[in-house]
Amino acid sequence: MTVSDPTIAPRAAISRGELIALMAMLMATVAFSVDAMLPVLPQIANDVAGGDVKQAAMLVSIFMAGMGLGTLFAGPLSDAFGRHAVALGGATIFIPASLLGAVTDSIELLLIARFAQGVGASGPRIVALAIVRDLYSGRQMARTISFIMTVFTIVPVLAPSFGALIAWAFDWRAIFIAFALFSATAITWLKLRQPETLPIEKRRPFRLASIIAGLKDILSNGMVVRSIMAQSLVYAILFMALMTSQPVFDQTFGRAATYPFWFGGIALVSAVMSFLNAAIVVRVGMPRVIRTSLTVTVVYGMLFATALQFIDGSGDPAFALFVVLFCTAFSLAGLCIGNLNAIAMQPMGHIAGLAASAISAISMSLGALLATPATAFLDGTALAPTLGILIAASVVASSASDAVNEIAGESGAGQQKDLQGYALLVFSIPFILFSSFAGFISDRFSKKTIIVFSKAGEAGVMALGLIAFFIGQQPGS
Repeated sequence: MTVSDPTIAPRAAISRGELIALMAMLMATVAFSVDAMLPVLPQIANDVAGGDVKQAAMLVSIFMAGMGLGTLFAGPLSDAFGRHAVALGGATIFIPASLLGAVTDSIELLLIARFAQGVGASGPRIVALAIVRDLYSGRQMARTISFIMTVFTIVPVLAPSFGALIAWAFDWRAIFIAFALFSATAITWLKLRQPETLPIEKRRPFRLASIIAGLKDILSNGMVVRSIMAQSLVYAILFMALMTSQPVFDQTFGRAATYPFWFGGIALVSAVMSFLNAAIVVRVGMPRVIRTSLTVTVVYGMLFATALQFIDGSGDPAFALFVVLFCTAFSLAGLCIGNLNAIAMQPMGHIAGLAASAISAISMSLGALLATPATAFLDGTALAPTLGILIAASVVASSASDAVNEIAGESGAGQQKDLQGYALLVFSIPFILFSSFAGFISDRFSKKTIIVFSKAGEAGVMALGLIAFFIGQQPGS
């Protein structure tokens, strides 16, 4: 794990366990900066935004915008100047921005501070991924990323409660002080313990032509592009769940007071799934893990959307089922993102920093863009986020098929294309289209009539399927 670099003194490589913990802390700067603020957004709105909760909510989205912009440059800069320099540069932006957020009384300055925080947080996050790619490849890289994600998800488990506790003991401004201390601790740990992993002879000059050439390498690789698209949809599911969770817990189920604890519990389930992926991905393989997790999400989403048509949408049974749905959605972070990222990064070792930047920037930006409409369709029930998660999971199941087949060596001449993802998509489309009409129809016709006609339709469709199957088996067909 050590490298030769004349700019640093020789040091022994840290253990794999310490590496995982350190990389998780660098990446967790983002999660801590977002999740710790969720419970105190109403207080911030009252203090600096005249009670406008929508303006306060922009503190989350503008942070993600800043991180997206910073991500585009963090990778190429780390390829040119080394991993340590970029991580330190990011912290140099993040810490002053955090201190500005702690003292300002202006919502405009607070938004500027949050944007700058996002730019700064992108550096350590991208550097962590690039360091892992410098040291590992293939399934070992996927396994290491999964372990990092397992430790990383401890922060979303604790961050909402920690933010609420700080605001209760001091003030919401103290949360920004905690952000600065967190970043300072992480960057000090990196500088003291982890040797530089990119020697000078392997660095790429920071030139526009070099960046364009690297982007062409990335975007000309079909497997990488498909993996990015699949990651974008998984991120859309996560952002959808994140953005709609607090309103649904509050407005639909009346559980705003206990939201930090429920959110922490859901994040803990996601951490367990990350650990499970790390334990099985080498033996089972990335394609099977991705397919299975997406299939479970689609099937359960269908079952929950159906149940909402027949039970009280704001009662305890609906709440329990809703929590399970969100556990399933957040579990995709540990079961899919690390594996899809490993697939995308696999052929990009020669430009690991730029690849990490481009893959993260594109997938997270597209994911946020795709998730945004879910908040516009919130209607006081859990149906809108449920259908949003179901649609995204169905599409990603189909779009991920080619990428996972290619990495598994399952594609090629004479081999049958895996249609599992496309079957899920085709099956779920009519379900999604007609789910919104199910409640309307059940109020106007007897349940017996609805069941009889539904089963008759199912029998007809299955008969057509059997006919098509037997026709397809005939010689020459």
